[in-house]
Amino acid sequence: MNPELILALQLILAHVITDFALQTKKWIDQKRRYKAKAPFLYIHAFLAGFLTYLIVQDWSMWLVPVIISVTHFFIDLWKLNKEDDSLRYFLLDQLFHLLILLGIWIILTNNLTQVIPFIAAVFASEITLIFVIGYLLVIFPVGFVIGKATQRWQEEIATDEGEFPSLEKAGRYIGIFERILVLTFILTDNFAAIGLLIAAKSILRFSDKGKSGARKQTEYVLIGTLMSFAITIIIGFLMRVLVF
Repeated sequence: MNPELILALQLILAHVITDFALQTKKWIDQKRRYKAKAPFLYIHAFLAGFLTYLIVQDWSMWLVPVIISVTHFFIDLWKLNKEDDSLRYFLLDQLFHLLILLGIWIILTNNLTQVIPFIAAVFASEITLIFVIGYLLVIFPVGFVIGKATQRWQEEIATDEGEFPSLEKAGRYIGIFERILVLTFILTDNFAAIGLLIAAKSILRFSDKGKSGARKQTEYVLIGTLMSFAITIIIGFLMRVLVF
């Protein structure tokens, strides 16, 4: 067993239990309402350090739970003082917690001197660079290209309908996730799953068939989907050639 990996998993487990399993809606509502005056905020912060202490089971490291409790309190308080309780602040909140845990793990495992060489090795790896560039391409530039290529049809549908009926940015996020899945399927030799993904998407109904512009909207979605899949497949096979 790798003691460093076990320690990392113990720290993450304590955080997950504290921040998700033990936080009830009552606690969250009280924290949002009273902020620094909420008793549950202090209880929650205490549990973050206490559970870490119990799970790690190294009783000589009493300073670790203290640091975790204090930092957990101030990170949560920062988030509670944001009026916009959005996904953005939730992700930032979790990122800050994980960075604290990462710092504690690095110090406890004496890996501080290896951090910079590790980061340098990662970005000097040909395979890592290919994977990072490949996924970034399908997430950002490909979506931009498809949006520009299909813009005239989107405007035509909007003109016919008076407006383009859709959830805000829904098509963009659907495209991003489908390209990530397709690229992952290609790199893991799961080509049959791409066919299942296409079949699953064809079942969905993006418009009411009773509307006059239903056919145009269906054709628009089909063009965008085929372009998305085709470009991602090409990128995936290029990555396979370079990596494998």
